[in-house]
Amino acid sequence: MNWGSWLLWGFISTLVMTTLMAVSQGLGWTRLSIPYLLGTMVTPDRGRAKAYGILIHLVNGYLFSFLYIAIFQSLGMATWWLGALIGAVHAIFFLTAGMWLMPGIHPHMASLQHGPTSTRQLEPPGFLALHYGPSTPISVLLGHVVFGVILGAFYNLHSAGRIIPPRAFF
Repeated sequence: MNWGSWLLWGFISTLVMTTLMAVSQGLGWTRLSIPYLLGTMVTPDRGRAKAYGILIHLVNGYLFSFLYIAIFQSLGMATWWLGALIGAVHAIFFLTAGMWLMPGIHPHMASLQHGPTSTRQLEPPGFLALHYGPSTPISVLLGHVVFGVILGAFYNLHSAGRIIPPRAFF
């Protein structure tokens, strides 16, 4: 495993995905803010939740990028299309299982069965996070696919000490 390449491209891919998701929210395509949801898991202070959430999201990005890199290493190849495929699977899992679990693990999120309370005021995401807007699944899918494309296209499978010729993107 190439640790330097993972550290660099894991960080860049996470920043790009987070930026794409923030742009989607800013343009009104979705109300979903993954960093905000993560931050409100650790603090009820909505202002601080954004800062905490960004940090948690960056750490999660590294953890997930490690999983992508492990898959690349086990297959012996890292390509943009393989990264896109892993990203699509990741997004589908996040939109189905991840969003389904969120009301049960988030201390401030209402559930579909019980509704809001004085401490559980965040809206539950619903199936495919559609409660956050009809284009939310597209936004999440695009962000995760781009995350995978960046990792697959730029991660170098080999150790930093060897000279490796540039590889094709196909």
